Amino acid sequence: MSDALPIEVSSPTPLLELRGISKEFPGVKALDDVSFAVYPGEVHMLLGENGAGKSSLMKVLCGAYGADAGEFFYKGEKVAIASTADAQKLGIAVIFQEFSLVPYLDIAQNIFLGREPKGRVPGTIDRRKILADARRVLDTIGFDIDPSTTVDKLGVAQQQMVEIAKAISQDARILVMDEPTAALSDRETELLFALIARLKADGVAIVYISHRMAEVFALGDRITVLRDGRRIDGVRPADVTPDQLVRMMVGRNVDMTYPRHFADKPGELLLEVKGLTAPTGISDINIEVRRGEIVGLCGLVGSGRSEVARAIFGADPVTSGEIIFDGKAISGEPDLAARRGIALIPESRKSEGLALLRSVSDNLVVSALRKLFPSGLFDQRRAQRTADGLIRQLRIATPSARQTVGLLSGGNQQKVVIGKWLAAGSKLFIFDEPTRGIDIGAKSEIFALIDRLVADGAAALMISSEQIEICHVCDRAYVMREGRIAGHLTRNELTEENIVRLGMHHA
Repeated sequence: MSDALPIEVSSPTPLLELRGISKEFPGVKALDDVSFAVYPGEVHMLLGENGAGKSSLMKVLCGAYGADAGEFFYKGEKVAIASTADAQKLGIAVIFQEFSLVPYLDIAQNIFLGREPKGRVPGTIDRRKILADARRVLDTIGFDIDPSTTVDKLGVAQQQMVEIAKAISQDARILVMDEPTAALSDRETELLFALIARLKADGVAIVYISHRMAEVFALGDRITVLRDGRRIDGVRPADVTPDQLVRMMVGRNVDMTYPRHFADKPGELLLEVKGLTAPTGISDINIEVRRGEIVGLCGLVGSGRSEVARAIFGADPVTSGEIIFDGKAISGEPDLAARRGIALIPESRKSEGLALLRSVSDNLVVSALRKLFPSGLFDQRRAQRTADGLIRQLRIATPSARQTVGLLSGGNQQKVVIGKWLAAGSKLFIFDEPTRGIDIGAKSEIFALIDRLVADGAAALMISSEQIEICHVCDRAYVMREGRIAGHLTRNELTEENIVRLGMHHA
């Protein structure tokens, strides 16, 4: 299907056009004859399930991957994009969902990495200029922070803003954003949308990858849908409904309301947190979670949600308070919590949830080694059977259990993180942003999986920045504000309005 659409655009000639792009990896055809065009001053939405080929297409676009077949045209002229340097010369910048920052360099150094202003002495950097230039870029996107702050001290949302600043600083004419609001607060998202409007007015072409339908219809001028490495269709937002887009993406009808049977009468108390205080900024946390229920933990980004999860799991130290799990007080290391039956599915799956250079199979069984092999002797056949069973159960898209997990799409990597705790037989699952960067079809699968877990007697504590998920999925929820529990909402009280009220204002 041609990418030409009967849509009004600011220029008759695409700023950038890809024709017939194909890319194959061992056992996987990531892209199959995909054509794609973007015009100056437009936001072109790119949709598809995880594994549909979106990220592969963008990596070809920015020169990170070489295309096996296909052609590139810039302002109508045929060009070569064989490296990231080629892409940068054409004004292409990409903000990937998984960050590419150097944690122990400061914000200014990350923004201008490889483009540092030279100092008066040969071989040195003009420190004053790099800080001033970084400050100007940060002001452009409304990010008020000291540019000399090292990146390792930033939260996920703040790191995302640095990535955006880095791309803006390159004076990009074609800007690719891969799930840019996944870790941003409502206020930060508003600033980003205002920035996108300014970039559009300046003639910048924006390719925007998102799984949030509200963003697709609020920002998009055109929409392209990929499925299984192929281009399915190109449409205007005014000519399509969210349900139609979902059907294009997944090839089937998907219930977007995440229906579940709420716990009328939860089971026995499984987790009780009393007066928990930690150096990470949380104070006097009191939480209860019972078997058979999903309990939400929500609030603004930076309110302390992840810090509570890490403290319960033993990943961060605590200064006072008590954690009682399954009737016994616990404290100490994550290994002890895991053996007792607590699972943490962290927000940052790549840095904290996976061994990226190991196989899918290794990652799936690593948390269950004591359970699967009590004698201490590793049985490769049993490990393989366990991994294969989880791959089928979770519908993990991988050529085999031997595939390196780092080569999977983000959504399939998330399924592997969840799968390793299923193998371990955990009783309490702490999900920290379980659907971050996950497509609509996979979201439904993950929520159905969580529902089955609690129906079988486990319990779940779920952190999510998407309030609609908390309202549709959780039996009840705690709302955090500035490191403390601001309120508790029962099932009947659980609305987006109440979450915002408690999270933003003093109740």
